[in-house]
Amino acid sequence: MELNEDLNKSYFIVVKRNKKGLSKGCIGRVDAETPDGYLTGVVYRGSGSLKSNARVKKWDTHPLSRHQAQLLLFVSPANRRLDLLCHLQLFKAICQLAYDDLVVVKHKRDFQPCLVKKLMQIGKSDKAGDLNMLGFELELMDTEQDILTKKTVSLPLFSAADIVQVVPSHLNNRQPLRLNTAVDLNRKAVTHINSMPALTMKKESILHEQDMSNAIQTSIPPSEFSMGVGSMVEVISDSSTTVYGVIRWIGVPEGKKDCWAGLELDNEFISGSDGMFGSKRYFTCKENTALFVPLTQCKPDSRLQFSLASKEIPEPPETPSVLEDSDEVPHVPPVSEPEVLSRLVGRMRGIQGHFNSCYLDATLFSLFTSSITFDRVFNSTADSEEGISHCLRRDIVNPLRRSGFVPAESVMNFRKQLGCKSFATEEKDPEEFISILLKDVLHIDPLLKFRSCAGLSQDAFTHQIIVDKSQAGVVPSVQQLLEISLVSSDLKFEEIPSCLIVQMPRFGKNYKMFSKIVPSTELDITDLLHCSPRECFLCGCLADYECAQCLTDHKLQPGRIKQYCSTCNTQVHIHPSRHKHTPHKLTVPDNLPADAPVQRTTLELFAVLSINTSHFVSFVKYGPDPRSWIFFDSMADRYGDDNNGYNIPVIRACPEVADFLSQSEEELATTDLNHCTELVQRLLEDSYMCLYQSTDVLPESSTSTDVSITAV
Repeated sequence: MELNEDLNKSYFIVVKRNKKGLSKGCIGRVDAETPDGYLTGVVYRGSGSLKSNARVKKWDTHPLSRHQAQLLLFVSPANRRLDLLCHLQLFKAICQLAYDDLVVVKHKRDFQPCLVKKLMQIGKSDKAGDLNMLGFELELMDTEQDILTKKTVSLPLFSAADIVQVVPSHLNNRQPLRLNTAVDLNRKAVTHINSMPALTMKKESILHEQDMSNAIQTSIPPSEFSMGVGSMVEVISDSSTTVYGVIRWIGVPEGKKDCWAGLELDNEFISGSDGMFGSKRYFTCKENTALFVPLTQCKPDSRLQFSLASKEIPEPPETPSVLEDSDEVPHVPPVSEPEVLSRLVGRMRGIQGHFNSCYLDATLFSLFTSSITFDRVFNSTADSEEGISHCLRRDIVNPLRRSGFVPAESVMNFRKQLGCKSFATEEKDPEEFISILLKDVLHIDPLLKFRSCAGLSQDAFTHQIIVDKSQAGVVPSVQQLLEISLVSSDLKFEEIPSCLIVQMPRFGKNYKMFSKIVPSTELDITDLLHCSPRECFLCGCLADYECAQCLTDHKLQPGRIKQYCSTCNTQVHIHPSRHKHTPHKLTVPDNLPADAPVQRTTLELFAVLSINTSHFVSFVKYGPDPRSWIFFDSMADRYGDDNNGYNIPVIRACPEVADFLSQSEEELATTDLNHCTELVQRLLEDSYMCLYQSTDVLPESSTSTDVSITAV
């Protein structure tokens, strides 16, 4: 239920210790917001104590509706308010309670079932706009028979924090809950959201009421009480895998004694049905998507924190700001491989897209989810508390790694802080954003340092592959394209890059030079390093020369770098078709034996950004297992219309990507994509940028003196 309130008023709760004397858990009313991100207004300290003209950082608060603020104001001590607010699903159910709803409260060191009777306003409101506390008048049900006859015992006034469970029911015949003052003044109606129906004495409802009373007597855990028909849940199957679905039916099926739930699953299940259980049909759905399990085995869907059963469009999931005891934001490590599937995969996971943000969402997700390199970069950069990197860590990176979800509001706030209006309203190219992110936000030196044969140096954050289409095959790999691009441009890496971000040869969002490009899972850059030992292309001895003109020679394996020892260089260029070539002398370490083994230097692929019809998505490798791949789309689905809805980000496991890339380049080039999955097709056809990392090299921070690059 939501009270009729002045929509121009907004409220907040302080979630971080404030230097102005405001403790965590204080409730306040926003009167104004300053351009530098501060909220000013009245703070209610409890017991009628007010602090006028209070000033608090917006990012140290969590927004509340008036009704939420009134319910929390009655909770004491203040830290209990934050505990309740962290249980969002329970708190939202409490805010929507109606007359005769069944709840469970902790009373006299025990958990007791109660019926909701009144919503009480504590104290008389003397001035318009005053914030009065709200509490619940409940009536106790002592026995199982009391639940059926509604025999109740009066209890003292309860706060929202005293309610530990809200019991679901699919029979909704509730009366509107009335708002009362403690002295029964200012009685007025309250608006409700139909979410949790009350128990009634209709004949058709008695069986369900008995089931529900049995559930209370057998102490079903709190999570079950917050679920009803229409709730999205997850269940551990017999094969120990987690399946997800929507509750379509609750009751006692034939042949059973306990309360069961009938689920319609997101995906087909090998032992599923179409809504039949035994010989009886309880609901209808697609074949192999219905599953019946005891209600006690269901848990709220960890991927999605709202119910799709509500007729009103619910608000997106909200997570209160991290409750820290100090101003320093802690470092949350990347999501480890064993935790990714449970923490990240599902709907409403990842970074929520909004207003042309997909280029930024996909890039941030690729860089900060599991990359070891960028974790080192991020942990080594120095910035003030008020800096933009502080905001990036607090509002995006830490929530993504800790809870697996970043709301669109946090991303929009970060976009605004980038300092350019177009970043908050327009779609950009990832390479433009990456340059600003690394240079202006993280303050690190360019990741790539190149040197030409003439000794000229140049730096860059990303490398755009520029090749002639005739220089590569029909389906080239990133390895081939990178070698051709650097050799043709007379460039070599001056040092091993900690991270190599490679842009594919496509121009704009529509034109791409190759219909398919194979992302090399491992990039060998040994032959692309300046002043590094290299093997002769033919005999394997120490190479002394390199020939750019031999790169496209079809008789010498085109598309591969050609370097030769002195003997092979002479023999190869005796041929009439090559006598006009001009190989150049390589710079190699002094006193190195001709037969010395060459240590290969490789980088590993950890993410791929893809684009199709101006929309960016990403593939991320989240661990050492070759099949540890996930797919992320910040706008995979939408809830509601363009004006009142919001985007639903989705993360999917895609081990088939690894299975496909494990093939040889020859097999990949001849594979018919019509027989591949959708995600494999998107990976090969729509690759925009491939991200590689070296786990042995740490980038140098321009603001940190104890971080250095280690050359291999």
